[in-house]
Amino acid sequence: MRGVVMYGAGDVRVEDRDDPVIQEPTDAIIKVVAACVCGSDLWPYRGAPEGNRSFMGHEYVGVVEQIGDQVTTVAPGDFVVGSFMISDNTCPICTAGYQSRCVNGMGVGGEIGTQAQYARTPLADGTLVATDGQPDADLVPSLLTASDVLGTGWFAADAAQAGPGRTVAVVGDGAVGLMGVLAARQMGAERIIAMSRHESRQKLAREFGATDVVVERGDEGVAKIKELTDGLGAHSVIEAVGTQESMMQAIHSTRPGGHVGFVGLSFDVKLPGRDLFGGLVHLHGGPAPVRRYLPELIRLIMDRTIDPGKVFDMTLPLEDAAQGYRAMDERKAVKVLLTP
Repeated sequence: MRGVVMYGAGDVRVEDRDDPVIQEPTDAIIKVVAACVCGSDLWPYRGAPEGNRSFMGHEYVGVVEQIGDQVTTVAPGDFVVGSFMISDNTCPICTAGYQSRCVNGMGVGGEIGTQAQYARTPLADGTLVATDGQPDADLVPSLLTASDVLGTGWFAADAAQAGPGRTVAVVGDGAVGLMGVLAARQMGAERIIAMSRHESRQKLAREFGATDVVVERGDEGVAKIKELTDGLGAHSVIEAVGTQESMMQAIHSTRPGGHVGFVGLSFDVKLPGRDLFGGLVHLHGGPAPVRRYLPELIRLIMDRTIDPGKVFDMTLPLEDAAQGYRAMDERKAVKVLLTP
């Protein structure tokens, strides 16, 4: 089969790879129908050491081709959406709703990478969710978002306790931030403030439910949020970037007693003790337990209640994956869909 392999910073290739095979009785093999490039894929793209060969991709939908002897919840021919984290969905951590830290889990990627024609899914019963029948082709992009980016935005909004009567601010206008806007709207937020400097992303944020747009960043952005909220700050803030600046912007934009849901992949973020102690802000986040939300998200998409697939503004064949990475790295695309 063909699959995407990263050899080092900026070095993405599509190569022949061995077809996946059942290794454990809990495995499933799927034929990938659609995959995509994630913003988190850009971290190694920008800084992976040379020779760090890795199979890429962790967002995927497809059709089950083969199952192991112990798989019971999906069958060959099922169209499935898989979480970007492998989980058994039965351990104490999973049953508490945090499947992304399953005691038997692992991340998709590395030797499993789903930017490929086929993929092996370990712990298939706990990781894959089948749709009710075969979805219409136009629903595939939206279902693909549920695998990670929509589920991550949903977790961020949930962690920030977005809901009726609340003002939600969203720090980050990438795909996850935009999905956070959509999620906050579905959860009934009264006001949603998208922080964005890019006209095309501002437009999509408004389509997804943003009521206000703030173009300022840093202290100026915080001041604007305070101005829009009678000097108090937002009830709920979604942090969808993962930098020191974005985290502090999120915390400072939150009113005392408010909630920050952080899902940006963080590196070297440090929280000053004075801000942490004095802010009286709840912080909750991390790798999203997408599997918790998959049944609900699939239903909302299949019912055409939400259309998160609009976040894809570039579609490429798998063979052109390097072009997709480059487009996202240069911010010429919000999110790139790959068709094997």
